[in-house]
Amino acid sequence: MASEDVLRSASALASYNVLLQGLFRVLTFFLNAFTLRFVSKDLIGVVNVRLMLLYTTLVFLSREAFRRACLSAGGTEQVWRQNINLLWLTFPLGCAWGLVLVWVWVSVLTSPDPHVVPGYLPAVGLFCWAALQELLAEPFWVLAHAHLLIQFKVVAESLAMVAKCLVTMVLVISFPEFGLYIFGIAQCVYSGFLLLAYIFYFLWFLGSEEAEKKSFPLQTLSELLPGRPMIYWKQAKLTWSFFKQSFLKQILTEGERYVMTFLNVLNFADQGVYDIVNNLGSMVARFLFHPIEESFYVFFAKILNREQDIRKQKHVALAAEVLKYLLKLVLVIGLIITVFGYSFSHLALHIYGGESLTTGTGPSLLRCYSGYVLLLAVNGVTECFTFAAMSKEEVDQYNFVMLGLSASFLLLSYWLTGLFGGIGFILANCCNMALRILHSLIYIRRYFLPTDHFPLEGFRLHPAFLISLVISSALTVLSERTFCCDGGWQLRLVHAGVGGICFLAVVATVFTKETQLVAFIKSQLNRLTSAGAC
Repeated sequence: MASEDVLRSASALASYNVLLQGLFRVLTFFLNAFTLRFVSKDLIGVVNVRLMLLYTTLVFLSREAFRRACLSAGGTEQVWRQNINLLWLTFPLGCAWGLVLVWVWVSVLTSPDPHVVPGYLPAVGLFCWAALQELLAEPFWVLAHAHLLIQFKVVAESLAMVAKCLVTMVLVISFPEFGLYIFGIAQCVYSGFLLLAYIFYFLWFLGSEEAEKKSFPLQTLSELLPGRPMIYWKQAKLTWSFFKQSFLKQILTEGERYVMTFLNVLNFADQGVYDIVNNLGSMVARFLFHPIEESFYVFFAKILNREQDIRKQKHVALAAEVLKYLLKLVLVIGLIITVFGYSFSHLALHIYGGESLTTGTGPSLLRCYSGYVLLLAVNGVTECFTFAAMSKEEVDQYNFVMLGLSASFLLLSYWLTGLFGGIGFILANCCNMALRILHSLIYIRRYFLPTDHFPLEGFRLHPAFLISLVISSALTVLSERTFCCDGGWQLRLVHAGVGGICFLAVVATVFTKETQLVAFIKSQLNRLTSAGAC
């Protein structure tokens, strides 16, 4: 596939993923707001922190390394047959992890009070089974992602999420006494629906005219089952390198939940409030930044050869240009979120959960998180490029860096949480994210040093944009203190109006001063339109 086609497809995938993540975030947003009216904060803390930690840990450790390795591979039929054999190892690996994790969650961790949160033990089993169901769909997911079957991926995951939300709402209304059973059943519905959707789609897709147009390497569903030729060992070694890295990355990604779960620094009710604020604060990051990272990792991995010297590669200029404007894009968006998120945290929590969330540390947590979003945005793009460009040896070396970051994060989390409560988790995340960004920036600078390209120029923003942010920050903070915190809905509307005017002024500055960034965005939209037409 030509580099321009890859970029067009990656842009389309990023855009559709934005829509998909947006749907997920909106549905989860309303689902959490809905369940807050029917269940206790303790139950929400157990589900969203402890049980979802079990689910994400099992799934992440079983599949993340396989995904990264197989998405970097070539596209011949023989290579894909070997990749599929490798991908099927995710399920037995998941079973092994499941036995260990269920034992830990049941025997090692303190169980919640059954009178307050009923159904804990069966719920652990249900969440484990849901994770194993999702692992069965992994070969289908990687094939669909690598060959950019965008529309199907969006539809399948959207319908699965809708099914999960409907089941949760019906059971919460009809049988609130079921407690954790409700959420375990709903999670099983999600992963089971997703698995069936992939199976039925590939039954139709394989051997069709659409498959021939996309030069799909497989012809029948039986070729998706394990068989010969066996595993490509070079790819397996790369998977092992990513596996060691993914284990450490999982600690960094879910570190605060591990600290909460294993060190009991917060009770279940406080965990519930923290998780609600965390989900609300990370909505834009998951809605926008993660899909960009996921999709452009595929782009960089396809146009760059991780084992070849940069001076011998054909598409270095394109990679540098895309990286430069991606950095500028996420920096602009992240700064806007930080400025306006700080001033509208109280109002957002009041709309979402009422006085139960605005009293206490809720607004302070969300304000801190708005700054953390900026670091998340930059780190997503820098690590996206770094992981796509690193050689196997560099990936192995980075594992030692991740080990140090993981250890420092856990220590910082425990120490800062003792000093500042839930805010300590966010501060520890900020410190570790800043260190990860620094490492990636050093790698990117060294990577492009033999060339004439300087993608880190993407961090240079127009002074007019920065000035508009400073003025908007001052005005919205003053507006919040004057109208929002203790006023009625009329004064809150005034505060929202002030924020709206400032936001429009900042956006107008971007369009008039950051013209090259705007041109880059328009070019990606044009590529998306072309991909949609194709």
